[in-house]
Amino acid sequence: EVIKVEPPEGDPVRSMGYLDGDVSLYTPTILRNKRVATVDLKTAEGCGLVRRLAAKCDVVVENFRPGTLERLGLGYDVLAEDNPSVVLVRISGYGQTGPYSPKPGYGAICEAFAGVRHLTGDPDRPPARVALALTDYFTAVYAAFGAVMALLERERTGKGQIVDAALYEAAFTMMEAVVPAYDRLKIVPTRQGSRLPSMAPNNLYPARDGAYLLIAANNDQIYRRLVEAIGKPHLAADPRFATIRSRSANADAIDAEIAEWTARTDGKEAERILELAAVPVSRVYTIADIFQDPHFRARDMLLQVAHDKLGQLTMPGIVPKLSRTPGAVYRAGPEQGEDTHSVLRDLLGIPQADLDTLEHAGVIRGKPAHRARPGGRAAADAT
Repeated sequence: EVIKVEPPEGDPVRSMGYLDGDVSLYTPTILRNKRVATVDLKTAEGCGLVRRLAAKCDVVVENFRPGTLERLGLGYDVLAEDNPSVVLVRISGYGQTGPYSPKPGYGAICEAFAGVRHLTGDPDRPPARVALALTDYFTAVYAAFGAVMALLERERTGKGQIVDAALYEAAFTMMEAVVPAYDRLKIVPTRQGSRLPSMAPNNLYPARDGAYLLIAANNDQIYRRLVEAIGKPHLAADPRFATIRSRSANADAIDAEIAEWTARTDGKEAERILELAAVPVSRVYTIADIFQDPHFRARDMLLQVAHDKLGQLTMPGIVPKLSRTPGAVYRAGPEQGEDTHSVLRDLLGIPQADLDTLEHAGVIRGKPAHRARPGGRAAADAT
């Protein structure tokens, strides 16, 4: 069970992405299967409620700037005093220590700091933005992995600990091959565009119908199958292309040979020919292509989930796939405050009258049907 605590103004994610009417299409996916409670941490009573909730939890995840949780009276020492086995996962731009730890940082900012942005894009243009929140998701995976490791360690010791996940460090792990190359050879790589450095052919090739194909022949056997499939078997014996190193040194030449073939072949047909030859290939899919592809459906990666306002909504499936306990999406992301009363009632045993008093005081906020009017009487509220 995951409980998300939101501020009274709501998580910014509720305003992100595309809208269908007044419904954010991002929120139902990113908050799916969670219970949401709105608590004002700017009040002492709100901080007290969250402290009591943390005492009931295995893991607490926070993404404030370092020091904020301590100022709220919710630092690890406080949480561990109530719950010695709690695991505190802390996600921040620059980590909990070091000279830059107080700095604010988003994923894109930390990609720039980690050197990733310098390598992104085409060599004749400024560094490009990755069109997706790559580092945010990457950091989340590291944070989850750290939480699981901490929980496994807890099985042995009974004690919790802190998991410190920094956005810039998650991004920096993608620089794994670059670090030793600079250390030993002082190589400063730059943007390569669609080509994979030191490997050819591994690039994007335009097809006759305007499609793009990503073709990767990363070893000699696949390369020989590729040139046979495109009707140019003589290229297998060409000394310029005979080995991985020689192909890398003559990447422009081998790319031109492949591009000449794709330019006179439609994308789907080129993909079919290369797949028959067991050459790794894919057209560059749009989201419309994905919705039409049978593999995504067969692997349950396009889930149909009920939504209170929209009726039904398609969202990405569950990753990874577990054979015995595969999990399920049983609930789209709820409205703000929808579970505030039930969470505080179920976990902390707070009576409804007290919840109404807390709501009237602005400490918590439920969904409109739960909001209390002056006098403590529950009533629908149009605001």
